[in-house]
Amino acid sequence: MGETLIQNANTILTMDDQDQVFHNADVLIREGEIAAVGQGLVSSGEILSGEGCVVTPGLVNTHHHLYQNLTRAVPGAQDALLFGWLQRLYPIWSRFGPEEMFVSAQLGLVELALSGCTLSSDHLYLYPNGARLEDTIHAAAQVGLRFHPTRGAMSIGESQGGLPPDHLVEAEEAILEDMIRVVDGFHDAAEGSMCRVGLAPCSPFSVSRELMRDTAILARDKGVMLHTHLAENEEDIAYSEAHFGCRPGQYAEELGWTGPDVWHAHCVKLNPVEIDLFARSRTGVAHCPCSNCRLGSGIAPVRQMRDAGVSVGLGVDGSASNDMADLMGEARQTMLLQRVSQGADAMSPYEALQIATRGGADVLGRPDCGRLALGKRADIAIWDVSGVSSSGSWDPAALLLAGPSKVKHLFVEGRQVVRSGEVTTLDLPGLLEQHHRMAQALILAG
Repeated sequence: MGETLIQNANTILTMDDQDQVFHNADVLIREGEIAAVGQGLVSSGEILSGEGCVVTPGLVNTHHHLYQNLTRAVPGAQDALLFGWLQRLYPIWSRFGPEEMFVSAQLGLVELALSGCTLSSDHLYLYPNGARLEDTIHAAAQVGLRFHPTRGAMSIGESQGGLPPDHLVEAEEAILEDMIRVVDGFHDAAEGSMCRVGLAPCSPFSVSRELMRDTAILARDKGVMLHTHLAENEEDIAYSEAHFGCRPGQYAEELGWTGPDVWHAHCVKLNPVEIDLFARSRTGVAHCPCSNCRLGSGIAPVRQMRDAGVSVGLGVDGSASNDMADLMGEARQTMLLQRVSQGADAMSPYEALQIATRGGADVLGRPDCGRLALGKRADIAIWDVSGVSSSGSWDPAALLLAGPSKVKHLFVEGRQVVRSGEVTTLDLPGLLEQHHRMAQALILAG
């Protein structure tokens, strides 16, 4: 792999343990790792100019449903609340198969890469027509992003009081068997791993109490992480209280769904007791601000979570509930929502960017990512601040106030995935044409 020297960057935001910031400095990449950060570095390898640029760790996406890339802006779901939104989209998703999963994942990951993302999780919880988790794993390998797919599941269909149609749910014994298969086949626990697998029943209202508990036991036996949706909106809270006799945080704790190996998506409606529980147990949260706005779910108490010591990362959520995969946009939205709800001093642009990088890596159990420091993985985003979007800015490092939303260069494990704003790893025009054909076929089918 050799060396690459990013030379003379305007600003380097390391997000390291000391929160070091360098000006007119360099980053040396060697064999997939950060070999040095500082001024006056030299290399016999490739030299990439950082002039007029801000360098950050690659952004980290902690929650997505990549398969939804084929169902953006669907009429009838555009203005629906969460449960109605799901009921509109389930019949469409039931027509997907392996090819739709693969192509959707590729395009979704390309979109993430262009927004500076180097590591993404994904929550795939339905498997119609022979689709399998590895459809997305193979897609990520081709795009070149670091990937944390989760084997999701739904087991309670409409006939049993659940939301999904019966033909989209699976038998719980088969779910557990396939969880074992994908962990054994694809999970790599090593430092620098390009693929780690998590286990992720879709939500407490789409699987049984027994599957939630059994999945937690299995995950700890296998040494993998756990993920699900929790406390997303008022409907979610009402369902939990009506069916489980408790709030979502208590339900999660009773079933073994708290701890440093667990992260929950959304958590918009966590109350102070639940926030304290998550802080004490070191349970992580995937904050999805744009999706929460899009579905009218509310503003998550991120300031209170952070102040209590809860580990928080960002997620773009599914492409049908955002409907974009723009992590810089999520970081800016995080900052703005905390300010509009709690005052202009509630969150700085630097803190929001920290949540988008180091914060997300920590939520996913990846201390080897999310910071630019000696020995950490060479996952690096380079932002051009010499253009229109940054013109007149007194602080180029304040990217979330005035700066580009698309990355200029992107490295994952030291390999360049984006060069001068273009993806290097696949034929994007061909992929877009294939994706468009699939979307049109779904639209014609109704």
